[in-house]
Amino acid sequence: MAEQPSSGPSSQTTPISSHRPAAPEPNAGNPTIESTHVALLSTGGPGHAREVPRRNRLRDNGLGSVFWMSVGVSTLFVVWAVAFTDNLNEVTSDSLNWMTSTFGWTYLVVTLCILVFLVFLAFSPAGDLRLGRDDEKPEFSTPSWLAMILSAVMGIGLISYGVAEPISHFASPPHGLAEPNTTAAAVRAMQYSYFDWGVHAWAIFAVFGLAIAYSTHRKGRRTLVSQLFYPLLGERVNGPLGKTIDVLAVFATLFGTTTSLGLGALQVNNGLASLFGTPVDSVSQVMIIAVVTALFTLSAVTGVNKGIKFLSQCSTALAIALFVFILIVGPAVFVANLYIESLGTWASDFFRMSLQGTAFGDLEWMQWWTYFMLAWWVSWGAFVGVFLARISRGRTIRGFIMGVLVVPSAVFFTWFTVFGGTAIHIDMYEGGDIAERTAADINSAFFATLEHYPFATATSVIAVILVVVFFVSGADANTYVLSMMTSNGSLTPARWVLVLWGILTGVTAIVLMLAGGLNALQNTVIVTSLPFLVIVAGLTVSFWKELVSDRKERMK
Repeated sequence: MAEQPSSGPSSQTTPISSHRPAAPEPNAGNPTIESTHVALLSTGGPGHAREVPRRNRLRDNGLGSVFWMSVGVSTLFVVWAVAFTDNLNEVTSDSLNWMTSTFGWTYLVVTLCILVFLVFLAFSPAGDLRLGRDDEKPEFSTPSWLAMILSAVMGIGLISYGVAEPISHFASPPHGLAEPNTTAAAVRAMQYSYFDWGVHAWAIFAVFGLAIAYSTHRKGRRTLVSQLFYPLLGERVNGPLGKTIDVLAVFATLFGTTTSLGLGALQVNNGLASLFGTPVDSVSQVMIIAVVTALFTLSAVTGVNKGIKFLSQCSTALAIALFVFILIVGPAVFVANLYIESLGTWASDFFRMSLQGTAFGDLEWMQWWTYFMLAWWVSWGAFVGVFLARISRGRTIRGFIMGVLVVPSAVFFTWFTVFGGTAIHIDMYEGGDIAERTAADINSAFFATLEHYPFATATSVIAVILVVVFFVSGADANTYVLSMMTSNGSLTPARWVLVLWGILTGVTAIVLMLAGGLNALQNTVIVTSLPFLVIVAGLTVSFWKELVSDRKERMK
């Protein structure tokens, strides 16, 4: 598989503070940097947020079969990767080819069905239901709520993919729909970038967030994926079947996080190489992963987040400043025209793109892009869903769906057009070689673009800072969610559990990087997320069943 740059769909989240379960006051302080730990700790609704004495924490965490099975299999995977590297690569590669050629279409069908379901739900009578009590008002104002959603999505994907994907599609148009390096190729490049980072991804996150918010805020259940299946499975969610669902959720989240760690290390390595001539090799990448793992594990355990909060505030301002800078010094008129035309092509081709599979070839391209992207979004579904559920208490289902689907998609569309469109303009009209450099090393695309404008060193430093901060804060929050899911939904996982999952996440990323680099990372996330796609489809059906049942009860 071709190399691709870093970042998961939610690489930046608000940083984590302590494990003291405190529910913040509505609109207090700066909600865009509210502690993710505090946010997640308050998810369980009344009676769930409480402080657990240290001596009782292990018992209350409910460590059981989900924890031991998840840790045991994760450890075996690491041993497999270290001791039988060639076999691991062979098995994952063969599994990838078989699964994507046989079942790859399920990614397309399931995500489109979820999207259609959400749109239908938004305009149905159920759209008026609140994620909480019927008389409960939103915890945060709409501007603050939207700002927090943006803080969750503005990750290193904006840096690494913002140029890399459009310029890659420009040089090699998807499905042969245009001649390379032409005006038609530029439009197709943006169109497919919108597809990969738009409403399909956020439909996955939105259905998770809705189901979790409804289950926790309205029904008072534990924050576990298995609890979302109560309408379908009843008390069996507390038995072996429910535990299997939770284990699958753990593995999907783990490999989504490790993929982001590995790919993020490549992006940071490239930025350091551009600035300081740091070698781009496995030694540098392992060191970067080790340092970042130590930082996010320390943050998750100690709650020392004041520095990260400050950096997160600064990173948001820096991202906006970088965007405005490129918009001013770059080809703004060209970008605006490209935006309008590409948006129209994306809209007119929406359903064709959504269902275009591999009946007539293109399997490798789909593995590089569409299947990989959709698999990544699936693997991040549980984590992003928990985050969205926490900040959306009191909102209507309709308001939630519109905000989560529309706002992040619009932000990504705009960012990709400004940065990707600028790179395309450089190559088309200024004799640039960004596409060529991207083909040689896809992680160099963003920095190659910045080199064409003033203050390249300063803007490259900003880009590296953004990547590192998003890198640490995202992995920090994911460590907490992994610990929570393996502690029977406990909102205060034991510190040693947090440390263990932090170490396992970092070690898994390192062994996959050493085993096969990007290919191993990408292959693994696709192979491990496909079974979880079944869970996503199931929870959607379960959520609808519960909505119908509750509506019948209200009408009696």
